Amino acid sequence: MIISTILLIILAVWSLNTGVYDFGEQSAFEVLQKTISKDPNLSLSDTYVIWDVRAARIVMAILIGSMLAVSGTSLQGLFKNPLATGDLIGLTSGATLLAAIAIVLGGHFKEYLPEAVQFSLVGISAFIGSFLSMMLVYRISTNGGKTNVVMMLLTGVAITAIGFSITGFLIYISKDDQLRDLTFWNLGSLAAATWTKNSILGIVLVISYIILLPQGKALNAMMLGEKDAQHLGINVERLKKKIIIITALMVGSCVAFSGTIGFVGLIVPYILRLLFKSNYTFILPLSAVCGSILLLTADTFSRSIVEPSELPIGILTALMGGPIFIAILIKFKKSL
Repeated sequence: MIISTILLIILAVWSLNTGVYDFGEQSAFEVLQKTISKDPNLSLSDTYVIWDVRAARIVMAILIGSMLAVSGTSLQGLFKNPLATGDLIGLTSGATLLAAIAIVLGGHFKEYLPEAVQFSLVGISAFIGSFLSMMLVYRISTNGGKTNVVMMLLTGVAITAIGFSITGFLIYISKDDQLRDLTFWNLGSLAAATWTKNSILGIVLVISYIILLPQGKALNAMMLGEKDAQHLGINVERLKKKIIIITALMVGSCVAFSGTIGFVGLIVPYILRLLFKSNYTFILPLSAVCGSILLLTADTFSRSIVEPSELPIGILTALMGGPIFIAILIKFKKSL
């Protein structure tokens, strides 16, 4: 845990110094120190780039990467399957769909909503879409208190297909500015990071982790089966509701601010289980740090590979996650 935290700090410093903007003879870290101390000799452009662009983006990568990894780890522990992640069972697709509806059609009814709701309409829509998708997947794949993982994955495929088709239709009827926003959602990016968004994500993260991170022992008990977990004193149904609601909240919040960034919740738990087995008391908090490391690394590469433009981060995470997904399938094939 300490080593991974130190690695995250090193990556954050490296990311802070990565970019096409030239600070002259000063390093990016020196500019950040002067920005924090409000040095009057620092130019407005230097302050904007280091604080409102790079630092805000780094913090957003840390927050979103952490939440996506923890959500994937929690779902996999709950359903006892390494393929149970937000993007594979339809949560991300559901969140993206309702966010797309809010972007394209929100102008027709936004004025009738309270001002607070207008400001966060896309975020609220993303959470509702994620939550409804999770409930639909759970209802269809669960019978008699047992969750059929194959049914869960197939339901996720169906939801993703429906979401893709409706989002495609919205892209077809959207205006130019809406089209740019929808492209952002589909490919995933942290370019729109702001401190206001980071504050909201930070609140969601704190609330979610207060509830989820202490559930490591309960998830370890779930690995034995639901009946055995109940005999050990675990309230299985209450645990399921907690994880489903909090996971939907985290995934919906992440999609609302960064668009579709897939496979983070698949890659991190898979690697941690290879290293530390399925001890969720340990890998649940560790995934919070390792998810940040993964997404921050991917984001730093995404904005440095094709400078001065950037590669959508969703493309990089998909390139990393695809081979791991295949590796999991091959492992399952050998165990049959």
